[in-house]
Amino acid sequence: MILPHRRCTILHILSNRKEDLGKSLFFNHKEEIFIIFVIEQMQREQTTMKKSLFLLLSLLTMTAMSQENPVLLFPDGAPGETEKLKQVDDLSGRREAGCPVLRISNVSEPTLIFYPAPADTNSGVTIIVNPGGGYNILAYNLEGSEICKRFNSHGVNCVLVKYRVPRREGLDKHTAPLQDLQRAIAYTRAHAAEWNIDANKIGVMGFSAGAHLSAMASTAYRERTYPKRDSFDEVSLRPDFTILVYPAYLSGENFSIAPELKVDQHTPPTILIQTQDDKNHIDSSIFYYYALKEANVQAAIHLYPSGGHGYGLRNTGHTVNEWPFRVLSWLRDTGMIEK
Repeated sequence: MILPHRRCTILHILSNRKEDLGKSLFFNHKEEIFIIFVIEQMQREQTTMKKSLFLLLSLLTMTAMSQENPVLLFPDGAPGETEKLKQVDDLSGRREAGCPVLRISNVSEPTLIFYPAPADTNSGVTIIVNPGGGYNILAYNLEGSEICKRFNSHGVNCVLVKYRVPRREGLDKHTAPLQDLQRAIAYTRAHAAEWNIDANKIGVMGFSAGAHLSAMASTAYRERTYPKRDSFDEVSLRPDFTILVYPAYLSGENFSIAPELKVDQHTPPTILIQTQDDKNHIDSSIFYYYALKEANVQAAIHLYPSGGHGYGLRNTGHTVNEWPFRVLSWLRDTGMIEK
């Protein structure tokens, strides 16, 4: 039987890192969903690990193809950037659920990648995903690509944002990333017809610092934080919903929220995912939920007893690992996904 961490490792090898196989090979989204099905089938049949790897590597050889190219959010250069940084990809740090975490730093050219849901299950809903990392790095697979692929399998389109890190000297921690996310929202909404998505069902999801960024985009949408670049910037910047998973930096003093967050009755419907043992960040979720409640914003919070911080959607053996299903149920309850 394939253990959860080995299942994760197989998917990591197949879809993320060229070093693992010696060449750059990627699956499209339907093929990745099929691979997930194959692995689960092998689990049921208790296929040996050796046979499992042989089957999947054979599948790799037969069907591998190039991943979509990322889209530069600012083709003529991001606002305020004077030099191009050499991006650093690091897999050597702490693992989560037995799998490596791809930590990306030195991002000066922000991008997005569109992950379309399969055509036959496409709900029209799109989630713009923002990985965390303290505004210094991006946990790009753990809180990015893996999230997109999972929600694709449930008929939800995703857009993965690679926003600028680390923090820019002399600027608030979120200043440059908010420009990137606002541009990603505008670009996504402007391409709704081309991408076969609903322009009125585009939300944001963030993890840790990425959740703070998503909350900023959900409360500071009335003004664009960068100079208009093209016709894409003529659409609304307001997300239609917000998903915050173990958010950081949302809490202020005396049960208040951080001063840069301006919650009012027009703030998008929001769901928060939090564990009680995430002691450094639990106030972010509780205080922000209270602010939403006081402003009569449609809001939900799921508070679990354990799970810590920084687990993405990997199987860590805690009940909180069910959170994607709670989010999908909430999207149905809010009318984003048809019941």
